[in-house]
Amino acid sequence: MDETDVKILGRLLSDARLSYRKIAEDIGVSPPTVLARVKNLEKNSVIKFYSAILDHEKLGYDLTAIIEVTSVKGKIVEVERHIAKFPNVVAVYDITGLTDMVVVAKFKNRSQLSNFVKKDLALPYVERTNTHIVLITVKEDFRFF
Repeated sequence: MDETDVKILGRLLSDARLSYRKIAEDIGVSPPTVLARVKNLEKNSVIKFYSAILDHEKLGYDLTAIIEVTSVKGKIVEVERHIAKFPNVVAVYDITGLTDMVVVAKFKNRSQLSNFVKKDLALPYVERTNTHIVLITVKEDFRFF
């Protein structure tokens, strides 16, 4: 990756619906250059996919929880993969420290959160969970570069 790739990524992160012509104009290269570079970034999985950024609160998901999960040793990956399948789970991080993973999930209400923690995370290989409820989201934007 070079400076041109970085500029292209920056423009796509700000608006993935920009035309290659507009990106080319903005960064001072030709549209075929942008097309070739984007295709290469996609081929090398730098760009994994394109998506819209949603306002979860406007969709009724007013509650964000950060859940620490401790798993039985040797079963961490299995538990992570299982948890990652839930549609309201937006992130699963395998971490260092006192717990094995951190799960970030969105819920419409406390009842959904309670069911998730008490039923969905009641897996045979989960030893312990510690749930944190987000009071105010100051920043939530994974578009950086």
